[in-house]
Amino acid sequence: MMKPKSLVLPILLVFSLLLGACVTPAAPAGSATTTGDSIKIGGGFALTGDESALDLPAANGAQLAAKEINAAGGVLGKQIDLIVHDSQYKMDVTAQIAKQFVEEDKAVAVIGFTDTDSVLASGPTIQNAGLPFITAGATSPKIPTQVGDKMFLACFGDNVQAAAGAEFGFNKFGKSAYLLWDKGVEYTTLLGGYFKSRYTELGGTLVLEDQYDDKATDFSAQIAKIKALATQPDFYYIAAMPYNVGPVVKQFRDAGLTGPIIGGDGYDTPDLVSVAGAAAENVFFTTHALMDATGGTDPIKKFIAAYKKEYSHDPENAFAALGYDTMYLLADAIKRAGSTDAEAITKAIKETKDFPGITGKITFGASNVPQKGVTIIAIKDGKFTLGAEVVPEKVPAP
Repeated sequence: MMKPKSLVLPILLVFSLLLGACVTPAAPAGSATTTGDSIKIGGGFALTGDESALDLPAANGAQLAAKEINAAGGVLGKQIDLIVHDSQYKMDVTAQIAKQFVEEDKAVAVIGFTDTDSVLASGPTIQNAGLPFITAGATSPKIPTQVGDKMFLACFGDNVQAAAGAEFGFNKFGKSAYLLWDKGVEYTTLLGGYFKSRYTELGGTLVLEDQYDDKATDFSAQIAKIKALATQPDFYYIAAMPYNVGPVVKQFRDAGLTGPIIGGDGYDTPDLVSVAGAAAENVFFTTHALMDATGGTDPIKKFIAAYKKEYSHDPENAFAALGYDTMYLLADAIKRAGSTDAEAITKAIKETKDFPGITGKITFGASNVPQKGVTIIAIKDGKFTLGAEVVPEKVPAP
């Protein structure tokens, strides 16, 4: 039996008013934590999968920094809530967690990732949401132009480390080199190209250039071409990812190719020595800092002690320090912005000058890529030792 029409409308009106009082409109991304008790930061990392040798230490470093910041009172009177999601080094998953940071987690900024492909898979979603994004270790200097004006690097660009490697190889080993790169990854492709540009500009000659598929495990075809050369080059430059650098170095040595091998920060993993063993001798690579409790800088020593206390082991590589720097860099920007508004944070990041990171001072200006010095690691007796600290004389354009 229906109620008289005259009673239905007032009842519906009261019901709708009560319902409206209970529903709070969703806050836009970038302002979700302005009045909350915490500041939500998205942390995207491949905690599992092929890139985990670099991403897991970076995530640990970022989480350690967040813990220290919170213990010191937080930022703007609020605690940092670093929300970490595992991308598994799968690009579809990476793209999905970027949406999650924006739509579900309501993050005001995002940090993370140590490889360019992951940043390119997640960056556009974060950029379109208007959120600042600082990558801990993706080194392509092209990223800010590919993603947008809210994209920043906490590390140097590949053109910087490739130039450092080229100058180091040219000055220390000689004027002829062999170049090999992983053709399936943006990082290694760029690194190889920048090395070639700077090395040949110096007057060096590439006696042979070659490439391999990203998932390659057998490098005998490439090795056969090198052994067929009338004269071996002064050194080999190999742009490799952390998951294949050990096998390629070991196979080179097993084949009798004992000359110096130089590479980029993809070598900065314990897997290099654990897989290649004694074959890792006479290998050099560019990276962000030397993780050495005795020979490192005072800030690095302090970081190593804190990391070991937190995780019961030393930092695996410099990417742990980059993750740590990235979290502190963002917290510093939020503090200077005086707000959790995404635009204000982005502006503060852009205005960063001489931020005292443990991997080097960070300044942004015309570019969203900081110009930082490069550490060259020499592997001796199965240990990472300091080969050189350099600032390249000239850097190829991005």
